[in-house]
Amino acid sequence: MPRRYDPDRRQRIIDAAITVVGERGISGLSHRAVAAEADVPLGSTTYHFATLDDLLVAALSQLNVDWLDHLERWERTADPGRPLADELLRFIETLLGGDRARLELEYELYLAALRRAAVRPIAAACLDEMAVLLARRTGDLGTARMVVALMDGVILQVLLTGRPLERTEVRAAMERITG
Repeated sequence: MPRRYDPDRRQRIIDAAITVVGERGISGLSHRAVAAEADVPLGSTTYHFATLDDLLVAALSQLNVDWLDHLERWERTADPGRPLADELLRFIETLLGGDRARLELEYELYLAALRRAAVRPIAAACLDEMAVLLARRTGDLGTARMVVALMDGVILQVLLTGRPLERTEVRAAMERITG
């Protein structure tokens, strides 16, 4: 029997989209695949999300909240007595030592903004919020933006190449940026 009252349906569809992208990549995302994963009628996905871009925006928005929560927890617990470069390196190591599939998924959705204009503002907002959070530690927004850029570059290089994190190089680069 079909579900008539289903207040969690929209959220299940977003979660299903994240699962589909995690398993099949952006190219595997379709309303049909998401409907099957969420166990909802196909019409439900298009009712809640008229386009795939709408669905990607919702998925990336949800992942951004998780990402920013993680960064904010780090910022609150970073040891002010240690050099900021050491604490930033620790944060990067934590990310790379965690759920790699999840990290790859987050970056895949983030990079979808390169080709999908509707997704771009969501990715840009996350970068801005990261910089604001990091500015609490760096002292200014410009330095924080450079730290975000370095973090993204380092993480992407490790994910793409499979090479280990070059701790000494990354720490030295962070130290040059943060002073």
